[in-house]
Amino acid sequence: MVKIRLARHGAKKAPFYRIVVTDQRQARDAKCIEEIGRYNPRTAPILIEVDLEKYDSWVAKGAQTSDTVTRLVTEARSRKAAE
Repeated sequence: MVKIRLARHGAKKAPFYRIVVTDQRQARDAKCIEEIGRYNPRTAPILIEVDLEKYDSWVAKGAQTSDTVTRLVTEARSRKAAE
């Protein structure tokens, strides 16, 4: 099954995350099918960048999202609507 989830990058105690499309059986930081966004909780305004068109495309194809990614996409959509 294809999942949309976070992949951790960065240094020890200074993480940032990529929102990736990957096979569910792969390790968290293994090679992904496609990177569709970024999330950095350590910046002053928290950075959430998601390519919503690619996200919607993968969900339409049947990709399952993690709870965290669902929350981040909801936040990204609300930020985009506020602009």
